[in-house]
Amino acid sequence: MSNDNIIRGVLAAWISDEVGELAVVGELRRTSAGYSRENWVFDANWGGVTHDLIVRRDPLGSVLNTDRRVEVAVLEALAAGPVPVPRIRWTDLGGVRLGRPALVMDLVPGVCDGFVLNGPRPLRERVALAHSLYDHLAALHTLDTSRFPLPAPEGQIALAAVDHWERELSQVALDPQPELALVFAWLRANAPAVSRTCLVHGDFKPGNALLDGHGWSAVLDWETAHIGDPHEDLGWVTNPLRQREHRIPGAWEPEDLLERWSSRTGWTVDPAAVHWWQVLANAKLAVIVATGARAFVEGRLDRIHQAPVRIHQLLLDQIGA
Repeated sequence: MSNDNIIRGVLAAWISDEVGELAVVGELRRTSAGYSRENWVFDANWGGVTHDLIVRRDPLGSVLNTDRRVEVAVLEALAAGPVPVPRIRWTDLGGVRLGRPALVMDLVPGVCDGFVLNGPRPLRERVALAHSLYDHLAALHTLDTSRFPLPAPEGQIALAAVDHWERELSQVALDPQPELALVFAWLRANAPAVSRTCLVHGDFKPGNALLDGHGWSAVLDWETAHIGDPHEDLGWVTNPLRQREHRIPGAWEPEDLLERWSSRTGWTVDPAAVHWWQVLANAKLAVIVATGARAFVEGRLDRIHQAPVRIHQLLLDQIGA
């Protein structure tokens, strides 16, 4: 029996238990979207109704180590809120059903196009898409953090982020990382104070959203969400390394994004803090590449990760080294 048929059988039993009657699961389709989770799209029928669903399971090896409980808590708290998100049907955080933690969610209509802002659509339409997408980011940041069952940050938020990613690097690096050591020292010496906290997405981008026609039907991938500094997301979406995803040359530049975010939130942007979080964003990306490289060497991931020379060079330029 193929692996897909085994998973189909497990899903059918799981859903049947949840709905209290026999459920029939159709063919599974493994999606290419998502580098840190295993995703299968399928349909299931019970009570004479067919439901389009997706199951997300933790992989054996990943470029990112996250806690599925966080993703579930955030999605449940965001349900019926101003930011569109997928609906969670059932969770198996202990990995009893599929051997590893997994979630079953409704499949949201739409397509994922990470580079839609620089695609073939008319300029006016692409600018409108940029406005509406980053308005979702502003709406997210202004939500009351007490609605999210996430731990409040302790101590200096920026320094805590440096601690976290330095610790991650120490656990995955296959060889010395002198460039990153220099960058982390700069980050420590220049850590900004934080004046307010909010729910931070952590990986906000067009590639983590679904387009349904001319609008956004869902914001996806909440596995890195946490309570933190809104400048963290602002640094991520204005990062020069990701400009093809987030910018429209001459029509939607970082200053346009930050000005619109400020007008929607009523908050002032600190340019120095944005720059600091841009540097941290690229340090994170370098650590994520190192995580993927270790997983590949250890046989837990089949995707080769090359040394992030381009990221290292950008980081050294950003800190003036």
